[in-house]
Amino acid sequence: MSYAPIHGMHPTLLALISVLIWSSLALANSGVSELSPFLSVGIALCIGGLVGLPRAREWKVPMRTFIVGVAGIFGYHALLFAAFRLAGRIEVNLINYLWPLLIVALSPVYLRGFSLHARHVAGTALGLAGAVLIVTGGGALGFDGASLPGYLLALAAAITWASYSLLTKRLPAFPTGAVGGFCLASGFLSLSVYFIGCGLGGNIALPRLGAAEWASLVFLGIGPMGGAFYTWDAALKGGDPRTIGILSYLTPLLSTGLLVLAGGARFGWASGAALVLIVAGAAVGSLTIRRNQ
Repeated sequence: MSYAPIHGMHPTLLALISVLIWSSLALANSGVSELSPFLSVGIALCIGGLVGLPRAREWKVPMRTFIVGVAGIFGYHALLFAAFRLAGRIEVNLINYLWPLLIVALSPVYLRGFSLHARHVAGTALGLAGAVLIVTGGGALGFDGASLPGYLLALAAAITWASYSLLTKRLPAFPTGAVGGFCLASGFLSLSVYFIGCGLGGNIALPRLGAAEWASLVFLGIGPMGGAFYTWDAALKGGDPRTIGILSYLTPLLSTGLLVLAGGARFGWASGAALVLIVAGAAVGSLTIRRNQ
């Protein structure tokens, strides 16, 4: 089988593992919320790169592949952080969660042999509706013209992640272990941005990090900012990006669930409705694959 880059696991299972790991990002990130985003992400990505050190021989890839990998991982985070500085968090998060839809919609553009069917469109629409409810909590949105640059950067981040995800399937075959090199390079770039910003501000001293902050950073590096990128790469290479894109809408739902369990969020009617919509969307989108087989 072509989908056996990680111990013979099925790509759908690998995608779900990635989604489950990413759902812990909001909870884990609360432990480093006082740190600069570029500092915390830089450290976490470096740790994520070191996770792949045992497969460092696989980091040697063509320059085009390396550029796509770093542009995807670093570019996505840099654009998203810039968006958060220029626009409201709820609106930026909502636009950011267009990336699963874009993976589905752009599959025929980037990849040969992948066309969209009615069930793909319906499944994605249901998933997007569920994500809207999760992000907004059923409340009104506050889009305004002054925040347009932030909205555009959030859209660029979504396009960047969707494009990276699809291009890994289109590029000449490369081992999943190469993701470690992408993470490490992206981590160094993030730290460079942080130190350049500190230098411009006249203070390049590193903040003191406590044990709890280091624990959060290590968890981020092993999980959401590291391990999940490996399983995601393997899933996209072996699986159907249309189905994986739809399943990705489980991320904000599971993230909210973890926050509820931790006492940092409330499970209201919007969460319940989102649960129904997202699960229904995933089921509808998956039916196409089964019928095609």
